[in-house]
Amino acid sequence: MQRIEAAKNKTAWVLFALAVGGFAIGTTEFATMSVLPLFAQGLGISAPVAGHVISAYALGVVVGAPALAVLGARLDRRHLLIALMALFAVGNTLSALAPSYGWMLLFRFISGLPHGAYFGVAALVASSLVPENRRTVAVGRMFLGLTVATIIGVPFANWLGHAIGWRWSFGFAALMGAVTMTCVRLWAPSTPAAADASPLRELSALGRPQVWYTLGIGAVGFGGLFAVYTYLANVLMSVTHASVGTASLVLSIFGVGLTAGNLVVPMFADRALMRTAGLLLVWSALTLLAFPLAAANVWTIAVDVFLIGVGGALGTVLQTRLMDVAEDAQSLAASLNHSAFNTANALGPFLGGLAIAGGFGWTSPGWVGALLAVAGLGVWAMAGFAQRNADRKAARLACGACLETQGR
Repeated sequence: MQRIEAAKNKTAWVLFALAVGGFAIGTTEFATMSVLPLFAQGLGISAPVAGHVISAYALGVVVGAPALAVLGARLDRRHLLIALMALFAVGNTLSALAPSYGWMLLFRFISGLPHGAYFGVAALVASSLVPENRRTVAVGRMFLGLTVATIIGVPFANWLGHAIGWRWSFGFAALMGAVTMTCVRLWAPSTPAAADASPLRELSALGRPQVWYTLGIGAVGFGGLFAVYTYLANVLMSVTHASVGTASLVLSIFGVGLTAGNLVVPMFADRALMRTAGLLLVWSALTLLAFPLAAANVWTIAVDVFLIGVGGALGTVLQTRLMDVAEDAQSLAASLNHSAFNTANALGPFLGGLAIAGGFGWTSPGWVGALLAVAGLGVWAMAGFAQRNADRKAARLACGACLETQGR
């Protein structure tokens, strides 16, 4: 009994160490949006131009996730996690010291490089600590760092930026990166790479259709959540007519929804992974569809924003799905999950912005988001159809081989 408790405690500390990294990454990713007016003024650029700084970070995620996962294929996963967070800490330190807009673009790109690879490798470490029927729960616990960042880390970094300067917001993220390195060094187990691990084997994941289907579900289906979140502050001020304090509270409620989703949904996903993904897409479509209707009242919009946040558990579910379909190319596939979500982070706000610019109002990203969730559900259905066809083909080949053996 004592051994079981000791093993559980050890696993809990490892998941905590991994979650600290998620907290650091989540803080810098979302806080950059909140301090955008501050560093725009500090660097002498307009707000629209400053928005390119956020795009540079997202581009770093998209490029860095596959590149660093492939390059680190032969490394011990603990050492790789520490190296990734070292790069993250350096990128944010340089961001805090950026002397000009051009350098800021470069430093935010560098900061984004380890984002996807860290979460991908951390998910593999988390899932290796528990029985197979608890993998999604473990990955969800690791992702709690990211969701808690939207409740605590982002408001703190935002306060820090306003109180003593925007550079300190990036300095705080760099500090959390260093804390993560220490925690991972202390508690994460050494996990040597497989003897036959290689960059070429990791790249083999790109030849598996189910990997692409899963990435497509995230890239399209998750866009709606980002479409609404990006313009949520504008909706609260212009449509709901909420005070600044109330608007901040509703933004935090979104983070509470994300956290609740990652605590509850993985328990169902471990029983029926793809069915849970499909239900989450339906959930997202309905809650996003309700957003324009709920926006006029602070109570209804708060409830709806919480429910939209719960749908964010789709990220955890798809992370486990990628581990299932990647076979022996785990690191690359797991890391690409965050490239897909950053694609969604670009697609959703872009389409939502087009709807607003087209005169459909501040709440129109809700309708756009619902359509993206339905489109994601279409990709999910295609994945299921392709999987059933592949399973039937494999069964026919196995049956044919069996009959041939009997004939001999």
